Amino acid sequence: MRPILTLKIDVDTLRGTELGVGNLVRMLQAHQANATFLFSLGPDHTGWALRRVLRPGFFSKVARTSVIEHYGLKTLMYGTLLPGPDIGKRCAAAMRAVRDAGFECGIHTWDHVLWQDNVALRGADWTRDLMRRAALRYADIFGTPAATHGAAGWQMNAAAMAEHDTAGYRYASDGRAPLDARGALRDPASGPHRISVDGAPLRCVQLPTTLPTLDELLGREIDSTLITVHNVAAHLLALTAQQRDHVYTLHAELEGQKLAPVFAQLLAGWRDQGYQLGAMADHYRRIDDQDRLDALPVVPLGWGELPGRSGRVIMQGGAP
Repeated sequence: MRPILTLKIDVDTLRGTELGVGNLVRMLQAHQANATFLFSLGPDHTGWALRRVLRPGFFSKVARTSVIEHYGLKTLMYGTLLPGPDIGKRCAAAMRAVRDAGFECGIHTWDHVLWQDNVALRGADWTRDLMRRAALRYADIFGTPAATHGAAGWQMNAAAMAEHDTAGYRYASDGRAPLDARGALRDPASGPHRISVDGAPLRCVQLPTTLPTLDELLGREIDSTLITVHNVAAHLLALTAQQRDHVYTLHAELEGQKLAPVFAQLLAGWRDQGYQLGAMADHYRRIDDQDRLDALPVVPLGWGELPGRSGRVIMQGGAP
């Protein structure tokens, strides 16, 4: 059986939903690749992210990744100088078109910035309220409940993880695997696992992202080489040269727009390396029998840091 490289697409903004998603559908179809699209379903308050100015590493990331170029000035004013548009109301048809094209769809969040900047410190009621708003909106758009979830900014809390079991999700991708400075896995055993909350294992299987994202690599110097749009695909392909199952998170605002040529190189390169390019559901089906599920490692909910990303994220094997 070929190793699977799961393509998980986070759709954060109105711009990404309107412009990036359709581009990605066409690229994936051209390369006969499957993927999971995870949608932000409520208001776009991207401008609120500017409140992160005091977070260590925020300015360096903005400078490295050309945030204005990729997200657009108008998007960066949503929630500040402009009201935040309701993505789910404006883009329901575009979301359904992704499903109709044969791709798995799921929930990213209700309000991306509100969730990413607050959930780690919020209580169960606040958490469940936002998650259930997203679930109701998803069901309204698609006519069926969501089957999976991938957290905005890889931010969760214990109540959010428990809500997956309540919602009946068999699998989700909310966290990261630990990476070294090059973006290689620090622990080769990283991969599908289950989370324990208060000592009790949850049923939902986590499929952590095992590769660095483009915004974590671009503009950094790695092994005395500056990573640019011209060599970032080669760097990522070097990380996947030794075959194993992987999860790669891409963004409709990046790979679906200005960085589409980089993604095209990755799709062709991963095909040449022998990977099946699949959705989260394809990845889960490989472990969907009781013996394999029972054999998955169970780890406490933990946090860690990643090279090229400011702040902490949910991490397999991370600190409480």
